[in-house]
Amino acid sequence: MLRTTVIDADGLNVLAKIDEWWKFIPENTILTPHPKEFARLAGIEDTKKVIENRVQLTQEKAKEWNAIIVLKGAYTVIAAPDGRTAMSPFASAKLATAGTGDVLAGAIAGLLTQGVEPFEAASAGVWLHAWAGTHGIVNYGSLASEVMLSLGEAIGAARLS
Repeated sequence: MLRTTVIDADGLNVLAKIDEWWKFIPENTILTPHPKEFARLAGIEDTKKVIENRVQLTQEKAKEWNAIIVLKGAYTVIAAPDGRTAMSPFASAKLATAGTGDVLAGAIAGLLTQGVEPFEAASAGVWLHAWAGTHGIVNYGSLASEVMLSLGEAIGAARLS
């Protein structure tokens, strides 16, 4: 079974402090930064550059860092070192609240533990998470716990698609 590491939040912030950090992470690592974390990892001073060039930068850095990158945000971008790229069809401000990124990382990790390949786990995790945050039992503030509780409903919706 392929082992994969998922790194989110403070793990990304720690990596950004290490010179040439990408040389120290295992193959198939999945990184889940939001644009500001991505900018820190890439040494880009202006987060706006990340947002404006998100697809191209995600693809370039996935190859350079030999990692799968999930650049969170509206229409989340997923890129693999081999050039595969996917984009979430969802854009929801409901998912821009504290803790929802943790739910995404957990969804991806859960798929990995079931034997799903890393790029597919990242892509499916993004879709499930976004569907849950957009269509699930999410209220106005979109608590992370509401998104988490809606993942089962999202899995059901994916099976019908």
